[in-house]
Amino acid sequence: MQPGFFRSCPASDSGALFLIFAYFKLPDMNYEKIQAIISNEMGLNIKHLNAAIALFDDGATIPFIARYRKEVTGSMDEVQLADLKKRWQELSDLEKRKEFILETIAGQGKLNDELEQKIRDCYESVKLEDIYLPFKPKRKTRATVARERGLEPLAAWLMKQYNDDVFRKAASFLKHEDLKNEEDALKGAMDIIAEWVSENERLRERLRNLFRRKAVLISTLVKSKKEEAAKYSDYFDWEESALKAPSHRVLAILRGETEGLLRVKIRPDEDDAMQILERQFLRADNQAADYVYNALADSYKRLLQPSLENEIRAEIKLKADAKAIEVFSENLRQLLLQPPLKNKRVLALDPGFRTGCKLVCIDEQGKLLHNETIFPHPPRNEKKQAIHKIKSLVSAYSIDAIAVGNGTAGRETEDLLRAVRFDRDVLAVMVSENGASVYSASDIARAEFPQYDVTVRGAVSIGRRLQDPLAELVKIDPKSIGVGQYQHDVDQSHLQQELQRVVESCVNHVGVDLNTASASLLTYVSGLGPALAANIIEYRDEKGAFRSRKELLKVKRFGQKAFEQAAGFLRVPEAKNPLDNSAVHPESYDVVGKMAKSLGKKVEDIIAWDELEKNVQLEQFVDGNVGLPTLHDILAELRKPGRDPRKGFKKFEFDERVHKMEDLKEGMILPGIVTNITAFGAFVDVGVHQDGLVHISQLADAYVSDPADVVSLHQHVKVKVQAVDVARKRISLTMKGL
Repeated sequence: MQPGFFRSCPASDSGALFLIFAYFKLPDMNYEKIQAIISNEMGLNIKHLNAAIALFDDGATIPFIARYRKEVTGSMDEVQLADLKKRWQELSDLEKRKEFILETIAGQGKLNDELEQKIRDCYESVKLEDIYLPFKPKRKTRATVARERGLEPLAAWLMKQYNDDVFRKAASFLKHEDLKNEEDALKGAMDIIAEWVSENERLRERLRNLFRRKAVLISTLVKSKKEEAAKYSDYFDWEESALKAPSHRVLAILRGETEGLLRVKIRPDEDDAMQILERQFLRADNQAADYVYNALADSYKRLLQPSLENEIRAEIKLKADAKAIEVFSENLRQLLLQPPLKNKRVLALDPGFRTGCKLVCIDEQGKLLHNETIFPHPPRNEKKQAIHKIKSLVSAYSIDAIAVGNGTAGRETEDLLRAVRFDRDVLAVMVSENGASVYSASDIARAEFPQYDVTVRGAVSIGRRLQDPLAELVKIDPKSIGVGQYQHDVDQSHLQQELQRVVESCVNHVGVDLNTASASLLTYVSGLGPALAANIIEYRDEKGAFRSRKELLKVKRFGQKAFEQAAGFLRVPEAKNPLDNSAVHPESYDVVGKMAKSLGKKVEDIIAWDELEKNVQLEQFVDGNVGLPTLHDILAELRKPGRDPRKGFKKFEFDERVHKMEDLKEGMILPGIVTNITAFGAFVDVGVHQDGLVHISQLADAYVSDPADVVSLHQHVKVKVQAVDVARKRISLTMKGL
């Protein structure tokens, strides 16, 4: 498919959409039904949905589609596109599962037209598995053994619940050598009934609804593990509605179970379940009905309850995972989009006591200029020498800002800086160290600084985080940054996929300087990846700075498709064409040229021109290739080309009175910075090396349903100390009334 194919297809041309699907030769599945389901679930226009799916099939990324294909998708945002892609994949996988099931049943000679249609019309995975269950190949069960002994007719007779002598009937089935008496035959028949009942589609759906409505999450202590389980003491005797349990509590309880410290059950009252079975299967009050009842009870306890409990467990775990991943993703987004301190030289300090403070000086692009170690704190206490060294380096390297890691000795080092009298204005900032040690020991860090040890690399990372948090943090596995909630308890594949999507979204939202970006940062640009990122760096090292976006096509293996996907997100500040340093895609340069020509101006004259919006009539530039959504984006970009969408940098300072937990007193009002947001509240750093918790009930004077509605990551807040437990390292804070 040629670049710009979709731009040549008018948004109203349904024939074009048909050709798109014909072009991709989609598998022979019920795609029209899938489209209708997703359209109904997500409220999407079928035409826009089809266009988005075709773009995905053509290799387009979510950031690219959201930014540059608004006309054909109805301006779907990144969240909608991600949800669409995920749901499309789920339903496509379900179609493949149906084909497998149909082949399996057909191979058994049991597939008829009615059953086939029933399977093809099913679009819920649990219901599909219910339909398949009677035909699913099984290992040897008690029921299969009973069938081998010829007891299936006896089971069928019992199910009719005739008012006859069951022992006399059972006596006629004692031909098999393993059946010693009538009771053996009846037990075998009951095993068959139990399996029939457990595979009954209608019953499973009724019980499933009961589990969803009334299942209780029950947690109890494993008595032999009381001392080890102290941290789970809240859940030693716990009961609550399974589906209403908050995600953080579900994950905590399941973690306790995984560690062998808690026993967990998720089920409704057994009497409620048995009433459903009785209503569906009991038809009489006689001897046969008694045996059927016993078979029903066995079926529920041995087969149905464990199966449905596993289902509901998986369901609430999935729900809890989704919430935890959502919280983690939003925290990560806010962390990556922290304000940068651009074009500043930085002195970075990685504090420590015994091993000293590792000190580095880096230039505006993060290049290492100098490194050494100072020892201002115990046991060496070389405070004067440290102050002199810092002051001289600030002067020698024209330092604009000092970044101090917030770990061990961080506050003490911050105090030290207050004693330094600089001959120029120098900003001192505490910077989070989370993940710095992971970066410093990584292959990326070794490649960047092969001649330096991990302490130097860690200090450089701290300094670069102040200069540009996004550019530095993309080098670290998001799970190591420390902004998650039960991140090790959720589905790791789903978590990794979602976090990667967030990083990609942030990188493309901000844009990337093609001439200064690291390979790590370039990797996340739409359409690139590790191989092309490495090729760009190699080309840049050999040929020097890029002079235009078009020069990308000279990079090894950088084709038109990669150019289409990536170009709009890459910036070339030194380019002759000013649009190369904007978010205007090269495919729209002609449109900008036409705008300028209609105003009797050159392109460079209308960039950042205050009167542009008043003088240009966007409607006259609408054609089959570009619509109003794209034109509005172009106009917004021309107003402030290359503008960094991140907020401006704000300095933050802790209260000088507190350095450790023992300094905290109940009632103190302190400045703090939000370090993590969870479903149950927000963690706030007040400068004592232990974050305090503002419980969700203490975030505001009004009711709060979601902490993210009230606070954001790295937000500067005021908090009041409610309680301090030094032994347990717990600080309770409140934001009420502040």
